[in-house]
Amino acid sequence: MVENVIWPAYLDANLSRSEGRRVPEDLAVEEPTIEEIARAVKQVGYDIEVNRDKTYSREYEPRGQVLVKDAGDASKSDLLQATAAYLGAIRA
Repeated sequence: MVENVIWPAYLDANLSRSEGRRVPEDLAVEEPTIEEIARAVKQVGYDIEVNRDKTYSREYEPRGQVLVKDAGDASKSDLLQATAAYLGAIRA
C-alpha cells in the first residue's frame, strides 16, 4: 500500500513555494487545519490517517500531517490539487 503525506504547508497560501507550498497560489488557502485537510481528502474519496503531533521539516511548530492511504494511480500533484480545490469549497 502506498501512502502519501499531506502537510498543511503544502496547501498554505501564506507560504511561498520555497517555504513548502506545493499547489498554485490561487488554489491554496490561509492556514489550513488538519481537520479541514482530512475532510477534503475524504471528499476526494481516499482513506486517511491523521497524525496531529508531527512537524513538517521546514516548520518549528507541529501542525500535524494527513496520511492518504492507497491513492492508486493518482499522482501526488493531482491529489494535492484535488484536495486544495475541496478546501476552497469548504471555506467558501
